[in-house]
Amino acid sequence: MRRVARVTVVGESLVDLLWRKGEEQPRAVAGGSPANVAVGLRRLGREVTLVTTRGDDPPGELVRARVEEAGLDVRWMPSSGSTTVALAHLDDAGAARYDFLASWAPDELTVPADTAVVHTGSLATVLEPGARRVLELCARQREAGVSVAADLNVRPAAQPDRERYRAAARRLASATDVLKASDEDLGWLYPGQSPERSARRLLAEGPRLVVVTLGAAGALGVAPSGTVRVTAPPTEVVDTVGAGDAFQAALLDAVARRGGPPSGTAELTAVLERCARAGALTCTRAGSQPPTLEELDGPAAEGTGADAG
Repeated sequence: MRRVARVTVVGESLVDLLWRKGEEQPRAVAGGSPANVAVGLRRLGREVTLVTTRGDDPPGELVRARVEEAGLDVRWMPSSGSTTVALAHLDDAGAARYDFLASWAPDELTVPADTAVVHTGSLATVLEPGARRVLELCARQREAGVSVAADLNVRPAAQPDRERYRAAARRLASATDVLKASDEDLGWLYPGQSPERSARRLLAEGPRLVVVTLGAAGALGVAPSGTVRVTAPPTEVVDTVGAGDAFQAALLDAVARRGGPPSGTAELTAVLERCARAGALTCTRAGSQPPTLEELDGPAAEGTGADAG
């Protein structure tokens, strides 16, 4: 049997307190963008290892239970920090606004020797002292020939200084092959610029591909050869929690499958259409519940480019 390339995800695991408008109290759900991406990859049948931390506290127990239930291979890194807790305010449309009680302080970061793709992003790339260690790990892995991907997943509540956040984004871009951001991420980092122009600014730092999610409008991919745009499938939204992470899991699956970023207009278009479908499926249910491989590529997805990547 052909061995499946491993993706190693490096970053925070946390507990989301989902507080919907009109409800009297929040609901605690284990999450965190890197952890959500790892779960999404596992559901797509990809070999995945999550390199993360948790505190010796009740939120940490919730995190542990969630990753065990998902069947993830986890490397718990020694850390002096507590488990991060995020308060997610959900509006009438299910969109989330976050506030964080954040900690990301791994003493060290190591990845399995058979890693083909390293992914990171979100709080892990801006919160010190862990962010510096993540950046060093990405640079080492890229020099060793491992594909490196990241999702900016901008969180101004964790780092409100725009200039510092921009500097962190540039450093991360310089250490990656594939960089993803949302239009909201780029709108905060570079106010007044179009998503494509902002993506090209980041592409100049060194990635081979920058992908921007556009919510209901779909996504675009910016490469040295040009720009590709795809539309999003019509979706009845329950909430948007984890949609970007499901999109990223499908993108990483494609990178792992082909041994690097998709190239060429046709291939990139097919990959982004599949990623957009993954995000849309996640929006149809509450919380971060990424699709399985059967849901994404099964009979119901025939004729929509589901097998690309």
